[in-house]
Amino acid sequence: MNQQNLIKVGLVQQANGADVDQNIDQLISNIRDCADQGAKLVVLQELHNSLYFCQTEDTDLFELAEPIPGPSTQTFGKLARELGIVLVTSLFEKRAPGIYHNTAVVLEKTGDIAGLYRKMHIPDDPAYYEKFYFTPGDLGFQPIATSVGKLGVLVCWDQWYPEAARLMAMAGADLLIYPTAIGWESTDPEEEKQRQLQAWMISQRGHAVANGLPVISVNRTGHEADPSGHTNGIQFWGHSFVAGPQGEIIIEASADQEENKVVEVNLRRSEDVRRIWPFFRDRRIDAFQGLTQRYLL
Repeated sequence: MNQQNLIKVGLVQQANGADVDQNIDQLISNIRDCADQGAKLVVLQELHNSLYFCQTEDTDLFELAEPIPGPSTQTFGKLARELGIVLVTSLFEKRAPGIYHNTAVVLEKTGDIAGLYRKMHIPDDPAYYEKFYFTPGDLGFQPIATSVGKLGVLVCWDQWYPEAARLMAMAGADLLIYPTAIGWESTDPEEEKQRQLQAWMISQRGHAVANGLPVISVNRTGHEADPSGHTNGIQFWGHSFVAGPQGEIIIEASADQEENKVVEVNLRRSEDVRRIWPFFRDRRIDAFQGLTQRYLL
């Protein structure tokens, strides 16, 4: 087998606290651990520098945002260059006064910025008040070319949209990657919690199957309190995972432990799977115009 088709991927599943510097120090240590295990691509969770601040609407929290390029791209870019890895980060971007984005930044092994993806689908639910903070992305669904392949980077809420995954695949992505921050509301019964978790995993595994591509999903873990006290906070459910192009689980982290997972992904399998399941060949592109409408009734 051509070794160029094999890539070791590192997933950093971390629990964060209120001290941003401490979180970043921990991230650096975890990234180094993945690189020591041979990872050439390392993926971090959504908004990894801080607590998940969207549990409340607070204008003071815009101070967490930073420009791109900026301090985080400099810190993580230097580390990527030192370790010779491609690194997928997730930042609170200050683009201009009053314009902020939830932005994934891919750093090449040279330390340079390979590309950005600005989160396109922005939720607004209890404890996930992201519309208050983030302007919807305007860069479209374009894979980011790197030395390890074309990365179809999407972010969290984008996980539920097959159109986003499809467009990334149609644009030549070799992998679908989802930095994530999702968890349980503590008052939900256990049955409902498990339904939500399974739906989350099934949706992304479905993207893998429908597009014949590996999927990498990296979630945070741990409990984060609601600063307003209106809810019991979020228990992030972890379960970071990699699925293969037939939806098979290659590796999966636990619900409640901080873990660095490193696994080998065979990019050649996408070609093999698409030969036996030629979904792209059989798409009725002449009949899909309705997909650009909000609803058809």
